[in-house]
Amino acid sequence: MTTAAGKTATGQTAPGPAGLPFLGSMLDLKRDSLGTYLNGQREHGDVVRFTAGPPGLRFQLYGVFSAEGAQQVLATQSANFRKDNAFYQEVRESFGNGLLTSQDEDYLRQRRLMQPLFTRRRVDGYAGAVTDETTALLARWRGAPDATVDLVDEMTRLALRAVARILFGVDVEEAVDVVERCFPVIGTYTLRRGYSPVNPPRSWPTPGNRRAAAAMEELYAVCDRIIRQRRADGTSAKGDDLLSLLAQAGSTEDGSLDASEIRDQVLIFLLAGHETTATSLAFALHLLARHPEHQARARAEAQHVLAGRTPEAYDMDALPYLTQVLKEAMRLYPAAPVIGRRAVAATEIGGYEIPAGADVIVAPWVTHRHPHYWEEPERFDPERFAPGAEKARHRYAWFPFGGGPRACIGQHFSMLESVLALSMVLQEYELRAVDPEVPVDTGITLRAVGSARCRLDRLGRQA
Repeated sequence: MTTAAGKTATGQTAPGPAGLPFLGSMLDLKRDSLGTYLNGQREHGDVVRFTAGPPGLRFQLYGVFSAEGAQQVLATQSANFRKDNAFYQEVRESFGNGLLTSQDEDYLRQRRLMQPLFTRRRVDGYAGAVTDETTALLARWRGAPDATVDLVDEMTRLALRAVARILFGVDVEEAVDVVERCFPVIGTYTLRRGYSPVNPPRSWPTPGNRRAAAAMEELYAVCDRIIRQRRADGTSAKGDDLLSLLAQAGSTEDGSLDASEIRDQVLIFLLAGHETTATSLAFALHLLARHPEHQARARAEAQHVLAGRTPEAYDMDALPYLTQVLKEAMRLYPAAPVIGRRAVAATEIGGYEIPAGADVIVAPWVTHRHPHYWEEPERFDPERFAPGAEKARHRYAWFPFGGGPRACIGQHFSMLESVLALSMVLQEYELRAVDPEVPVDTGITLRAVGSARCRLDRLGRQA
């Protein structure tokens, strides 16, 4: 057998749970996929073969849980592990062929066209949109009933409004209204189809197909209307929202993006740009609410650096402990807890054979809890990300933004938005957790199952 590197595979068959006689691990994966992967690593090691489904529909899934294995899949052998699985195909059909889902020359061309829009200097220019939306959030909180809020709902709306404002500029209100109404319908539909072994064609008039088609039509329509307006403004337009910049992006080598390509990028940015950041913000605040000593230290840093003023992009480098808090929250609650690929050719990982055509996952949820890299992995400890500690760990012991040539293009934006918003919240409020634990599940991104309520005690500083 030949591997992707052109060598003969000599690895053993990966171990895995036996599961039920007829269904294998299907019910475990359906009920609690994250717990099943975590137990698989603890019981069987760093490469685990999960078998699921009844005879005739049975499939095998290979979990790769070491940092070294994640690096192999995402970086050193990334060409052998493609986004060819059923889940990504469903995301493509729902949200378009943008940076998250495109491959090969499509992806390389899109990345080259997008990269100038995501330089640190360009992204720092979006800080004002983030702080304006956070200011509006804090003003609304002052009138919150009994001073208690659900952080998941609040941070989802904050992150959506921030990314929509950066994308759409003056059209933000219309866009937010449509996204809030349509995204949950499309996301649930896409997720269900992505993990189902058999799906009816999308063209069949089933109730689920019709609901999703109506939501996609409404979402596409508002994007297309705004895009037509931007393109009608011409290349001399002075708009500095991301959509205007996308409409103007181009090069001699790669040409420019047509209207459908711009829409695909917009939809992917909306999906990836607000759900992931919302998750990181909500759990960072909830963890601080559960650990008052860390909250007090983070607040003291924000107050020392900012002295009550609204933060600017340059302040991020002066808030290292807040950044450590955020990274530790992203370790425990990575917004992309599982990353899927499909092997093109047979290869070997950690001494085990991965067959050609196999579905493979790497799982930040598991690797971020691996006892080889993390002492007391379930404990919240921002000191894990002090500069010396970070340098001592394997590069892929922590990879909430993926890695390799397909690492998330929006990493700096997500970190900037989160640190600035955290600093503003902590300067004005002390948070106390009402819900001590927040169960989670995996969808297109990590999602809370239930509420993450916190009581807000205003510190008395005048806005």
